[in-house]
Amino acid sequence: MTTPDLTAETRPNPAYSRLSLGTAPDSWGIWFPDDPKQPHWSRFLDEVVEAGFKTIELGPYGYLPTHPEQLKDELGKRGLSLTGGTVGTALHHGKDAFEQGRKDAFEVCALLAAMDVHHLVVLPEQYTDLHTGALTQPAELTVEQWRNLVDGHSKLGHLVAEEFAVRAGFHPHVDTHVDTQAFIEKFLDDTDPETVSLCLDTGHVSYCSGDNREIISRYSDRISYIHLKQVDPGVAAQARADHVGFYEAVQRGAMVEPPLGVPTMEPLLRDLAALGRDLRLIIEQDMYPAPPGSAKAIAVRTREYFAGIGLIPAEQ
Repeated sequence: MTTPDLTAETRPNPAYSRLSLGTAPDSWGIWFPDDPKQPHWSRFLDEVVEAGFKTIELGPYGYLPTHPEQLKDELGKRGLSLTGGTVGTALHHGKDAFEQGRKDAFEVCALLAAMDVHHLVVLPEQYTDLHTGALTQPAELTVEQWRNLVDGHSKLGHLVAEEFAVRAGFHPHVDTHVDTQAFIEKFLDDTDPETVSLCLDTGHVSYCSGDNREIISRYSDRISYIHLKQVDPGVAAQARADHVGFYEAVQRGAMVEPPLGVPTMEPLLRDLAALGRDLRLIIEQDMYPAPPGSAKAIAVRTREYFAGIGLIPAEQ
């Protein structure tokens, strides 16, 4: 794996002109709306700017200010823009779960619409305890539950598009019912392509031994949003073998900064650029909690890495 020469003068690669790069609260160890182990939102925003980024994702709803005017003011005075938000769902549970997911999605989308933002990342419920890895429900869905899942996401995508002009991007995740490449492909095949797109999280795909580039090739028209992250494949494989929770896997160092893991970024970026459309790429390095001072330092190095391979200017 070749590390770019960050001492040389680098210029953005014109081939990447339709790919825009930002970062997310996740890279600062922020997993929850309110948690004493997480930095205050104002510190997060300040450090994002200090690390050289201009675009962020909303993160867990309620972490950043949820009043549109306050959020606009806090982002505006720092020269930051917002690219998307996130909602958690459990649509495989049926009617009541769908209604709860709809309410939660509409709450986030109302803020996104007020900010003139049009991407909603939709996360499915994990079937394991986040910390222990113990099963909290069956790892396999029944036929009825799978139908609830795919029909629910098709319907939810239609509703948020109709009501808020927001595109729903489904986010496969470790220890959910859509985690491996086989399940990602089945999910995409069984959902409405007009209302359900894919938030391709390169780290979660790689953690489950999937092939990001093959997914891009086979489902190029479904990809609307990208979470960029890398995985240490050895650590991930051992974590899977030990059946530990995702939190423990992260503590073991499963998620790493580029270029220390997989997937290799340059061929992946070439594939995304070849799609020929505007795409939002959000850096996420799963950390919780982030050791003091580490998140900003990693963010700086990660930005330098992507500048070194020509995705963004060395200075902006």
